[in-house]
Amino acid sequence: MDPPFGGGEAQIRYLDGDYQILRNGNYVRCAITGRPILLQDLKYWSAEHQEPYIDAEAALTAYRRHTGAR
Repeated sequence: MDPPFGGGEAQIRYLDGDYQILRNGNYVRCAITGRPILLQDLKYWSAEHQEPYIDAEAALTAYRRHTGAR
């Protein structure tokens, strides 16, 4: 399902505390939920795993998956 906003999906290189846009777009998809995240709302990501997350809960879920933590 495409998000209700235009511009397409961006390709991002996630850095520590910042990111670099490799391909222009308006959004990325959360690595956990698959939901679109407008770039202006992007606050959570992993530079190590190169993944964006829609919120803190999704970031915690990803952390647990990657580390095996509960």
